[in-house]
Amino acid sequence: MKKHIPNFITLLNVFCGCVATVFAVLNKLEIAAIFVALGIFFDFFDGLAARVLDVKSELGLQLDSLADMITSGLVPGIVMFQLLAMSQTSGWGDGSHFFIESGELKLVHLIPFFGFVITMASGYRLAKFNIDENQTSSFIGLPTPANALLILSLPLILLYQNNDFLNTLILNQWFLILLTVVSAYLLNANLSLFALKFKNTSFKDNAMRYIFIIISLVLIVTMKFMAIPLIILFYVVSSMIQERLYK
Repeated sequence: MKKHIPNFITLLNVFCGCVATVFAVLNKLEIAAIFVALGIFFDFFDGLAARVLDVKSELGLQLDSLADMITSGLVPGIVMFQLLAMSQTSGWGDGSHFFIESGELKLVHLIPFFGFVITMASGYRLAKFNIDENQTSSFIGLPTPANALLILSLPLILLYQNNDFLNTLILNQWFLILLTVVSAYLLNANLSLFALKFKNTSFKDNAMRYIFIIISLVLIVTMKFMAIPLIILFYVVSSMIQERLYK
């Protein structure tokens, strides 16, 4: 039975991704963010469970990426779609205005569909990950869960940070288009990023990981949801610094 435990945890990630998808489509983005975060939690612990139980399998690897495609690939694309739609209408609606005009069903805006570039880039990144044997202790390109947290932080900042400058920036279509392009690039860039996998508790062997966790916690406590984009930026920059130091 124990060989099925990690796969069951992965399926919980699939379930969270499905629920998050429903709420993202309904433009209940804060609830979608909760289920994405819960899915990422299961995504972390399915791998941990597989290592502890020593039951790694090819099935588990494929299932994990399929789960990530939903939770960390499809949902961020839908969220960016919704944000781009809001940038066109300057408001937070239920989405009906997007397809209905003067009582008739028709496509009103095309720009929001650009958000699904994130989903496409996520799918490509996950497919590459499955056939790459060099991404065990580090990642090549931004992991999809980290990218999902970056995108999902935007509606949370809108809802809870209460900052006019940030609100205006996030609802600017050109900022969202640029972020979509940057997101797609980082997912598939030839950048070596450290993984939060501890082989031991030694500070010397895990200095960057410990520093990253401590700084991330400080940022979250002091800056709330605004901390998430800064943490992702710090993750990329610190990984690049570490890569140069060890060359």
